[in-house]
Amino acid sequence: MDPMGLTSTDPLTDLLNGVRTGGAVLNRSFLSGSWAARFEDGSPLALAVPVHGSAWITPQGGDPVRIGPGDVAVLCGGAPYVVADDPATEPDVVIHPGGRRTTAQGEEPADPRGPGADAWDAEGADGTLLLSGLYSVDSGTPGRLLAALPPLAVIEASVGACPVSRTTFEEITREEPGRQILLDRVLDLMLITALRAWFTRPGAQAPAWYRAHSDPVVGPALRMLHADPAHPWTLPALAAKTGVSRANLARRFTALAGLPPMTYLRERRLALAADLLREPDATLATVADRVGFANAFALSAAFKREHGVSPSEYRRRETRAAT
Repeated sequence: MDPMGLTSTDPLTDLLNGVRTGGAVLNRSFLSGSWAARFEDGSPLALAVPVHGSAWITPQGGDPVRIGPGDVAVLCGGAPYVVADDPATEPDVVIHPGGRRTTAQGEEPADPRGPGADAWDAEGADGTLLLSGLYSVDSGTPGRLLAALPPLAVIEASVGACPVSRTTFEEITREEPGRQILLDRVLDLMLITALRAWFTRPGAQAPAWYRAHSDPVVGPALRMLHADPAHPWTLPALAAKTGVSRANLARRFTALAGLPPMTYLRERRLALAADLLREPDATLATVADRVGFANAFALSAAFKREHGVSPSEYRRRETRAAT
């Protein structure tokens, strides 16, 4: 581990490191009879888990897929989808950004929390207890993650069990201080557990960037960039360390990692900077030095191009989300 404690050791850690949600919406609904909800929240990532019973998920333009108890469905890309008791059931509830609910006609529902949010008896209940999480990615670079997933990925309970039980969910949703940050981290845990099972399941076709870590040339280069991102790396220096020509390294690295080596390093530094900016006592100059930018001005300019906000505004937003 490097002095910052941020070095990853495997491709999945590298992919998810720094990708965290803020203001997660995590709901529990008890659904019985005929029911259907259309999700139009636009979340880049969403989860659906039947704790009890089953459900059908129909992504826009795709075929319906059944999920059973403990299965985890990961929806990717922000396109609308429907969760229902049966693929033929018409939605009567629409979920909008931020978890806001309306009827199919756009009116406010009688119970904005959703049907049966608190009514559940595990003994002999005839219905579906559904956990749904809307994942707002506030930091990191989720592009490679989104590109690696299909619009709907279902991880069966026999492959990767959901780490959140009904009892645990009841505990974390209690109206007490720190509730939101706890929901955020629980959703992160659910996502990471599901994706680990997805990428390591038997017969999985891992994307090129996932295989890059085992490549005899690109793998060592990645580990060097991760171990010391603040080092003044150049392509010639990295090629010399890996024992290949600059052209060979650049070609193989780009093919497997999806970016040229120096572009990859820049994005890595900015992702680490986003993490460090959450530390209240870290100055911009200190962060710039720790991740390899020449000065605070250079980091600020690059950070704003990447994230669309200045480092100071990003820090204020993250501080608000954590309180």
